[in-house]
Parts: sequence; structure tokens; C-alpha cells
Amino acid sequence: MTLHDLSAQLGCRLLGHGSTMISAVSSLQSARADTLVFVEDLKNLEAALASPAAAVIAGEFAANAGASKPILISPQPKLGFARAAKLLRTPPMASGIHPSAIIGHSDHFGDNVTIGPRSVIGVNVKIGDHTTIGPGCVIGDHVEIGAHCRLDPNVTVYSGTSLGSRVIVQAGAVLGSEGFGYVRVQQTGRYEQFPQIGKLVIEDDVEIGANTTIDRGALDQTRIRRGAKLDNLVHLGHNVDIGQDVVIAAQTGLSGSVVVEDDVIIGGQVGIGDHVRITKGAILGSQCGILPKKVVRGRGMVFWGTPARPLREYLKELAYLSRAAKKDRAG
Repeated sequence: MTLHDLSAQLGCRLLGHGSTMISAVSSLQSARADTLVFVEDLKNLEAALASPAAAVIAGEFAANAGASKPILISPQPKLGFARAAKLLRTPPMASGIHPSAIIGHSDHFGDNVTIGPRSVIGVNVKIGDHTTIGPGCVIGDHVEIGAHCRLDPNVTVYSGTSLGSRVIVQAGAVLGSEGFGYVRVQQTGRYEQFPQIGKLVIEDDVEIGANTTIDRGALDQTRIRRGAKLDNLVHLGHNVDIGQDVVIAAQTGLSGSVVVEDDVIIGGQVGIGDHVRITKGAILGSQCGILPKKVVRGRGMVFWGTPARPLREYLKELAYLSRAAKKDRAG
């Protein structure tokens, strides 16, 4: 893509020759004569301009640099760089249904749908325009998948699940599986499963990492709202409600009926008990533990430890324990 076309699509101001061709993005260390790099501050601009890169995307601080190579001026260089990477990404495989795919009675496929080798598609499945189903995927009956979605190899989507548009699901994820809910028989002490007959609804622009598992609702629904981003190896139990633009890092587990409001950030290896509510904008540090039925409040506030408490309080406790330990050793 020419820099002229790239800058137009990114909404950036171009300084320099618009005819320069860009094939990919790269780091400064791996820059080539056809790649785009980015810098977010003036101290790294000189290194970027001296690199082999064809062009640099930078902030307004670079506007008067008098550079020898083209510069794209963006209010958020890192964001512009990320968007450039998407525009320059290698095109997906040609649309069409691979001969080895097994397709049930489904006539609700949009334009330019791609279904890879050995995939199995159930009956009454709806797939929107320009959606790609990778090799080895299993899509259950009555599933709805929106437009411009990408399901990587070996994704399983259970019956009745709904995906919005522009949803990305990485390899090995399982969507809509039965939740972990049981009733104990008093006479015998054995367990029998509570009905797991609800649905899973995933809204637009959600991204789900590899080997993540999301259970469907027990009687109602599990819902992942617009723009949420889930890392690899995340588990969400039945009836969980994830708000808009929530970010959840790897190896985190949420028990049933947890509500996570909009804009929450959850670090890696966090464990959350059932019926917990995390209010809007709270931040849970890595390895936090939230006890069942608790409410965590504090927009922009960082919580840490088990049981989780505000970071400042957690650090005070650590300092106190450290002083106490020193006194014990001294005594």
C-alpha cells in the first residue's frame, strides 16, 4: 500500500513522499526498507529515522523534525500503528467451502463466507458476510455468527450460541459449553446436574483468546458485551455478564453469575467467586481473589491480594508484616 493511501485510511497527516510503498509493520530492531515503525516520544524519533524503515508513524512532536524519510503524524501513534497492521495484514484464504467440510441443512450463509477443511456446521446455522471459519471448527445447530468474524482452527461453538459482527475467536476456544452447576441429593450425598439450558450471547467486536472456555447460561444467558477482550485460557462460568470494553488477562476464572461492569481491567490468574459484582472501571491486579457475593467498587482504583483490597491498603499490610518479621528475628 502506498503511504498516501495508508495515511488516508488512518486519518493521519503525511509528511514526505506519498508514493513510498509499505508492505508490513515492524519493530525498530527488525525494520526493513518496506516496513512502517512507530515512536511515541521524541527521544526515540532519531533512532526511528536512522533505521532502515520506509516510514515512521509518530505524534505531533515529529512535525518539525525535517526528516529524510516520510512521517505519518497521528494523535495516537501506537493506535495508528495497530490499525496500519490490520490494513497491511496478509489477506485471508479465498472464500468458499472446502470439500471436506460437513454442512448441515443451512442456507443462511452471507457473501464471501469461508469454511475451512474438516469443519462441521450444524443445521439452521446463520453466518454473515465475509466471515471465516477455520479448519476443524465445530459449529452446533441454530448458531448465529455475524459479519466479518474470524474463527481460528478447532473452535467449538455449542448449539444456540450467538456471535455478533467482527468477533475474533482464537484456536481451541469453546463457546457455550454446559456450566458447572449441581444439586446434592441429601439422602445419598451424590450430585445431579442443575439444568444448563440457557444461551451464550457474544456482542460485536469481542475478541476471545486461544483455549478460552465460556459456559452458556443455566436457565437464562451468559453475555459478553461489545468490545470485551479475553486473553488465552480464561474461563467464564454460567450466567456471567461481562460489560463493554472489559479486558481479562490469561488464566483468570469467573464463577457463575458474576457481573463485571464496563471498562473493568482484570489481570492474570485472578479468581472470582460466584455472584460477585465488579463495578465500572475497577482494576484487579494479577492473582487477586474475590470472595463470593462481594461487591468491588472503585473506578480507576487498583485492587490486589486475597481477599482483594485497595492496593495502598495491601502495601501497608505488607510493610507491617515485614517490620513485624524483622522484630521477631531481632528478638
